[in-house]
Amino acid sequence: MRDAGYQVGITAADAAMLPSYDFVLEDGAVIEVGRLRLHTIATPGHTPGSMSFRVEGSPVLFSGDTLFPGGPGATKFEGGDFPTIIRSIEDRLFSALPADTLVLPGHGTDTTIGSESPHLQEWIDRGW
Repeated sequence: MRDAGYQVGITAADAAMLPSYDFVLEDGAVIEVGRLRLHTIATPGHTPGSMSFRVEGSPVLFSGDTLFPGGPGATKFEGGDFPTIIRSIEDRLFSALPADTLVLPGHGTDTTIGSESPHLQEWIDRGW
């Protein structure tokens, strides 16, 4: 990132995971990347400081490892917590974003809020 001319940001809860960073990301902040304005949304669960980014003026969400087609991201690694990621998805994404919001995960196929939200109870029942 730095080689491309960008600063590296991380949440305070995840700061110990990186050897260095330039700034701390906070929930509800706006980060400008070129012409884009990204609104930060704290979505803990995959890690304690997981963050998603909503693109201002566009129905696009970068969900990182919080939400994928078919369910939440992994919570089996140190710091991950299944009930927390479910709360994040339900309260911070499904309840706050329109159904047509395009979700771009950290890897893999995209989806929408409307495609995933009807399956929340299935994920809870399935557990991980």
